[in-house]
Amino acid sequence: MEFADKNILIIGASSGIGLATAQLLSKLNAHLYTASRNHSPELAELGTTFVELDVTQPLGTALDGLPEVLHGVVYCPGSIKLRPFERIPVADFQADFQLNVLGAVQVLQACMKRLKKADGASVVLFSTVAADTGMSFHASIATAKAAVEGLTRALAAEYAASNVRVNCVAPSLTDTPLAAALLNTPEKQEASAKRHPLQRIGQPQDLAYMTSFLLSDHSSFITGQVLPVDGGMGRLK
Repeated sequence: MEFADKNILIIGASSGIGLATAQLLSKLNAHLYTASRNHSPELAELGTTFVELDVTQPLGTALDGLPEVLHGVVYCPGSIKLRPFERIPVADFQADFQLNVLGAVQVLQACMKRLKKADGASVVLFSTVAADTGMSFHASIATAKAAVEGLTRALAAEYAASNVRVNCVAPSLTDTPLAAALLNTPEKQEASAKRHPLQRIGQPQDLAYMTSFLLSDHSSFITGQVLPVDGGMGRLK
C-alpha cells in the first residue's frame, strides 16, 4: 500500500487505534492531518498537522484549515461503559450517541465536499462486535455503534456515485488505553483472550492494518461493509 500525495484525516489519533493507524500511514508516506482533544508525545513524533478538537462540541471553524482535497477520513473516537441496563442513566446513552454517532456526522458533513473532490476517497468508521453479537452490560455502546453501522450503509449508498466509499470496522476488545480497566491484571487479560477463538485479544496494529487497507486503492471495490476484526468472536464458537 502506498499513500504518497494522499491527504488523510484521522479523528482521535492521540492513542490506541487512531495512533497506530497514524503511525502506519506515516510509514506509507501519507500526508496526515490529525485531530483529538489531546496531542500525545507519540503523535507529536510523527509531525502531523494537528488540530485540537472535541467532537462532542460544535466544530465551528476547527477543520477549516484542511486541504481542499481529502482522500480519506478515519473516525476513531469511542467509549466503553459497561454496566447493567437498569443502572445506565439516559444521559449516558445520550453521551455515547453524541461521541460515536453525532461526532462522526458533523465531521463528515464538514469534510464531504473535500472527499468528493478526490475522485476516489474512503471513509472508515468504527463499530464493535457487540453491535451484532448480543453481550451483557453493553446496551449503551451497542446501541450507539449499531447506529454507526446504519450510518455507514446509508452514506455508502448516498455517495457511491461520487466515488466516496464508506466502510466500518467492528473490533472486539482491543488492548488500548480505552480498555485499560478491562485488562489491568494478568487474570483479566487471560480471561479476555480465552473468549476469542484465536485465543488472544486484539492489538491496535490489527485494526490499523485493516483501516489502512480500506483507505487504500486495493479496496476500491469495497463499500457499505461492516468488517469484523474480532479474533472470530462474532461468528465462531
